[in-house]
Amino acid sequence: MSRRRADRARRASSPPPRAPARPEAAAPRRPEGEPEAPARVVYGIHPVLAALRARPAEVERLLLVQGALPARVAGELLSRAQAARVRMERVPRERLASLSGGGVHQGVAAELRSYPYLEVADLLAAARAAGAAPLLVVLDGIQDPHNLGAIVRSAHALGAHGVVLGRDRAAGVSAAAAKASAGAVEHLGVARVTNLSRALEELKREGLWVAAADPRGDTELWSARLDGPLALVVGAEGAGVRPGVLGHADFRLRIPVASAAGSLNASVAAGVLLAEVARQRASGTGLGSTGGALLTGGSASHK
Repeated sequence: MSRRRADRARRASSPPPRAPARPEAAAPRRPEGEPEAPARVVYGIHPVLAALRARPAEVERLLLVQGALPARVAGELLSRAQAARVRMERVPRERLASLSGGGVHQGVAAELRSYPYLEVADLLAAARAAGAAPLLVVLDGIQDPHNLGAIVRSAHALGAHGVVLGRDRAAGVSAAAAKASAGAVEHLGVARVTNLSRALEELKREGLWVAAADPRGDTELWSARLDGPLALVVGAEGAGVRPGVLGHADFRLRIPVASAAGSLNASVAAGVLLAEVARQRASGTGLGSTGGALLTGGSASHK
């Protein structure tokens, strides 16, 4: 065989050459000078002060509009930020308007780490540490952050030990929710769960009674005894508590309204329920009986 024919045969039996590797696309670069988006933002005097008071180690930057704040408020903000070694920056009003999404920022905002959601067990532990019968507010499908914030504010003011949210189709703790809560989200624990029904059954095993707000409920609020370990379930406006979740309630509470056409939004309904629980706990007893499902000051038990 000639050398030319031998070379041709060797090339035919060799594997084809590999194509050069395509360079990976570089990640898009942030324009120079543009700040990285923070994990979360709170805005407004009360939410920012609450963050600096309750979670100073989680505040990463304080943003202020020059001359926009009362002197006393500005003094506390600056002193707390300095004590926690928080970076401070003077910014134009337009910067805060953008960060707050057009919300009322009052000339101040803060950038924080991600919100530290808790476990349901943490909320129960907080109640035990306080030596009180647990009181939790469980929210089913609340999607409006303003409603969420208002409920957290009422829950904190009226003695609840925490709020439980679903992970899906529900508002989380956002800047708007923090603003509506007047900073209460920084003081009251909030837990997120994958399955509300399973969480309610776990709470029952821990000795809590489950009472759901239901306009068609068979137990009138004023006749229920609510001074024991309790989980209050509140649903979204219009839809209310979903049937699958409602089925886990020990009883269903109806808030009497004066007009057949009258109704309460979710945050107002939660406030009314919590106020009645707080009244009964302060007096040590409820007014009446729920028939077979009394909520007593002692330990609950479920068959």
